[in-house]
Amino acid sequence: MRIGIIGSGSWATAIAKIVTDNGHDIFWWVRQSANIDYFKKRHHNPHYLRNAYFDVSKLTFSDEVSEVINNADIIIIAVPSIHAEASLAGISKEQLKNKKIVSAIKGVLPNHNILLHEYLQQQFQFPLTQYFTLLGPCHAEEVAAEKLSYLTFSGIDTEATQQIANYFTADYINTRVNNDVIGVQYAAVAKNIYALGAGIAHGLEYGDNFLSVFIASAANEMKVMLNAIMEKSNQQCCSVNYNSSVYLGDLLVTCYSLHSRNRTFGNMIGKGYSVRAAQLELNMVAEGYNASKCITAINENLKIELPIINAIYEVLWKEVSPEDAFKSIEKILL
Repeated sequence: MRIGIIGSGSWATAIAKIVTDNGHDIFWWVRQSANIDYFKKRHHNPHYLRNAYFDVSKLTFSDEVSEVINNADIIIIAVPSIHAEASLAGISKEQLKNKKIVSAIKGVLPNHNILLHEYLQQQFQFPLTQYFTLLGPCHAEEVAAEKLSYLTFSGIDTEATQQIANYFTADYINTRVNNDVIGVQYAAVAKNIYALGAGIAHGLEYGDNFLSVFIASAANEMKVMLNAIMEKSNQQCCSVNYNSSVYLGDLLVTCYSLHSRNRTFGNMIGKGYSVRAAQLELNMVAEGYNASKCITAINENLKIELPIINAIYEVLWKEVSPEDAFKSIEKILL
């Protein structure tokens, strides 16, 4: 199977490292040709995970998404959610026929308030049976350092999902497979919002005792949200364990880790940065920012109580002070 990667940020680079370390060649879309030239010369990404070196003989670069899609059987999409739609602009339905798409996106497409598989279904009539997800808990920086990490692959077809996961099993990567292809995506969206909230709490100088209760309450709220979403979509997955790595594990590491850009972004907000100033300082996409607005919009249909997400949304989008928002959160924590 020929593998293509769309995206060249830290997560896409980590994915490329795993696949090529396992001996597989890849077709890789890198948006700027100057970055391709640098990569070929220096054997590492000029902007992300610069300590991860590649055998460039295994890399076929292109600055044209169509070229990567045409040459690959498995297409891994690893761009920020806000760039997903633009990245696929100009692609035809016929180009995606008989392809397998693996989403490594951890956000909602903000122009539509939908997940990637929904966008692909609407725009390209792409079937959910050919769609898979690649999620954590897994920070790109630790992959680059070859620290033992865990990936979860989700898809409706267990055998096909396992075949894809096999491309990623390595000495420093353990893989898991489940069938909750919709739920895991929403869990990845929610954990970024909660991690941003954990960062705000840290910036406000709350301690570890508070943070532990905050995260426990966030895990419970996330479970309520996932159950409501699955019931609404008529896609209830059997025997979902919300305490497993792709749900609770990813929530924990994103809330606690210093590698977490959402936690870092939230920490700046808690310390008094404006949203715009925090975005400029971070210089990377914190998915939790747009996700808070998207989930709030989605909840207009679900109509469930999401007080933690609502409080974070109000800080980021309604100019409610972090201090006031977290005073309200204090009162509803488990």
